[in-house]
Amino acid sequence: MDKKQQACGTWESAITTELLLSGSVGISEVIPDGDDCWWAESRPTEGGRTALMRWRENTVSEMTAPKANVRTAVHEYGGGAWWVDQGEAFYVDYNDQRIRRIDVNGDVAVLSPEPESAKALRYADFRLSADRQWLIAVVEQHGDKADVGKAGEPSNSLRAIAIDGSHRIYTLVEGADFYGSPRLSPDGSRLAWVQWLHPNMPWDDTELYVADISWPANSSDGPELNASVHVAGGVGEAIVQPEFAPDGTLHYLSDRNDLWHLYRENDSAAVLEVDGEIGYPPWVFGLSRYCFTQEGDVIAAVFNRGVESLEGYSGGSAFFSVRNSPRQPVSGSGGKTAFVAAGWAHEAEVVFNGAVIRAARNLGHLGIESAYLQAPEVIEFPTSGGDVAHALFFAPANPGVEPLPGEKPPLIVLAHGGPTSAARSQLSLARQFWTSRGFAVVDVNYRGSSGFGRAYRNKLCGQWGVADVDDCVHAAQYLAARGLVDEKRLIIRGGSAGGYTVLCALAFHDTFTAGASLYGVADLEALANDTHKFESRYLDSLIGAYPEQKALYEARSPINSLDGFAAPMIVLQGSEDAIVPPNQSRMIVEALDKKQVPVAYLEFEGEQHGFRKSETIKRALEAELEFYLRVFGLLPEEKFSDLEIRHLDG
Repeated sequence: MDKKQQACGTWESAITTELLLSGSVGISEVIPDGDDCWWAESRPTEGGRTALMRWRENTVSEMTAPKANVRTAVHEYGGGAWWVDQGEAFYVDYNDQRIRRIDVNGDVAVLSPEPESAKALRYADFRLSADRQWLIAVVEQHGDKADVGKAGEPSNSLRAIAIDGSHRIYTLVEGADFYGSPRLSPDGSRLAWVQWLHPNMPWDDTELYVADISWPANSSDGPELNASVHVAGGVGEAIVQPEFAPDGTLHYLSDRNDLWHLYRENDSAAVLEVDGEIGYPPWVFGLSRYCFTQEGDVIAAVFNRGVESLEGYSGGSAFFSVRNSPRQPVSGSGGKTAFVAAGWAHEAEVVFNGAVIRAARNLGHLGIESAYLQAPEVIEFPTSGGDVAHALFFAPANPGVEPLPGEKPPLIVLAHGGPTSAARSQLSLARQFWTSRGFAVVDVNYRGSSGFGRAYRNKLCGQWGVADVDDCVHAAQYLAARGLVDEKRLIIRGGSAGGYTVLCALAFHDTFTAGASLYGVADLEALANDTHKFESRYLDSLIGAYPEQKALYEARSPINSLDGFAAPMIVLQGSEDAIVPPNQSRMIVEALDKKQVPVAYLEFEGEQHGFRKSETIKRALEAELEFYLRVFGLLPEEKFSDLEIRHLDG
């Protein structure tokens, strides 16, 4: 079939916003439980709520009630909101942040006490004691009882919660600013955990501790820890994901030699080094990057230059590798293994003991031909300071359309969030939404991104708003120089920290002809004074200590460099965002409006940090597409929606 020639950006595509959302779910944590397997499934078409699902004897069932929303607000980002053991599930309902238990009969009971104020007690990252009487969890306490020496800041601790419905809670460890990954040994006699202090984030300087734990014989008492032992970590080392092997030996991931590789207690050398990196920054609880088989072999998810693989190791030697597949490898009782997999051409699915038990949508049946789903090109390119940065390049791909003769496609440069996150190669139809319409996309792993080691991550220290922006600029220039994209139609797009990168790129450079900021940071000083505990000192490393470096905060804030803005921009924001409050977006829109720079603004009621509702996702994406087409003069006026772009024609 001959392809139709059409202006890039206007191509008809089978990947519509309706298709993106219809039947789509987000699959995150997965936990095997004997012959069963459970996972969490977020649903945009149900207001973005998360349900617990169970596979048993070839039948998939939703185990939570229709209005339950399995999500914790610890650290605001959440994760680790549930656990399952021997057919019983324990989960946090987002509506009140209290822990609930689903017993083997499906009956639900509330385990945690009602706090003095709504959502004042929050829980995450559970493990069940060997005697099945206690949950060990990270607890974040808000309100008047939260007192760790900093006024108004929540306190964090490790606590034991009785599961008998008595609402008893006992504090096990407190005093550090943050805790994570409480893990019990197979016999229940030892507890390991990770802790860290301000101004560190959990990928900076963290420490791993282990202690003997005694369980009460009397129901009126609580468990107690004996003297804790420092296992690893400290200045210049980040420990993530401690796990006990089947033989009771404590293992963990450390970046002491740059890359997150696997170590065990009492050994200074890595027990498993791979080509790439196993660990990933714990922005959320419940992350799993490796697990053990019953025989003690290791199954690991390995990240290498934006591409992941699932690899098996026995005695340090690989015995299998599946490229571009894994997330969340976890083993459960009986040594059975489960993980979430996604490839270049299929969405996430659940694999349990080697079989797919929760299949992804059949994209072919939905009309999405394989020609839409092209593998990315993994690229490295020169950037500022004689350095090298990384990215994934996705060329336009549509089986029925090609560019007009001589036309080069517009480019969308994606700046991921975090900024300590990473661009990954697994299928994201949200990217193919653009490439199927004739846009090229480059997803940039700028300096500071994860998956390339501690040294690469630390290249953003003191350089946020500079190194990340330079890398996005150089990625666009690199692709334009190769003749792959139109140098006059370069777009930069990003959310959260990536939104800040967008604003800096438009304020301090003239490379881009349009931009899209999703809940991005405009004023660093305002953010330093008005964000949540988890990230309240993050800018110390990214920018500098505040208020000592006040002048640098002012200089790096796009709101203070309005003279540099000229390119049209669309800004998208949630009204209930506690991480990047709405005032950040409102202030930049108001300033650009006064300066008469073309700007569009949509604020979505009830949305938080990251859009979860299907109607929001649909409206935001369609508005962004319309914005680009109108900016580039590709959309006839009669096809305009009600999107207001101020000053576009002025």
